[in-house]
Amino acid sequence: MASSDGKSQTAIDPRLVRKLADILHATELTEIEVEHGELKIRVARKSGKPQMVMAPTTMPSAMPTPMPSLPEMPAAPAMPAADVGTPEAPVAEGDVVNSPMVGTAYLQPEPGSDPFVSVGDQVKEGQTLLIVEAMKTMNPIPAPKSGVIKEIMVGDADPVEFGAPLMVIG
Repeated sequence: MASSDGKSQTAIDPRLVRKLADILHATELTEIEVEHGELKIRVARKSGKPQMVMAPTTMPSAMPTPMPSLPEMPAAPAMPAADVGTPEAPVAEGDVVNSPMVGTAYLQPEPGSDPFVSVGDQVKEGQTLLIVEAMKTMNPIPAPKSGVIKEIMVGDADPVEFGAPLMVIG
């Protein structure tokens, strides 16, 4: 916008800035940018607090508008191949209970408590054998049939793949 004396004015409506900050907060975005004529308003969140940066759109291309840097994500620790629950031929004879999903197998309902089942236990169809945690959801794995636990093929807190053998019921 230009005034009668030819100088550029940056009349910013504080309500617009507040509205942009509210949108940022409500949507958990890290930044939002609005351009109108020669005025560009960018509201960015850094350390949880919204910040406002104004720049005319006629800036030379050699001077880019500063962008907030994203925090670096720590690299996921590499898992040894043996811990992934690679399907192997069961030693005990019977029906193999396979993992219905990728996740972490837990043999007990909570740390320090007794396991759901042990080798030699008699189980009934539908009884919980273990839990597979997937995306922070605990999924009980039921016995597909009644029988005796012949073999437990995973350890507590072991990562498992889809279809990995968990137990053998005979």
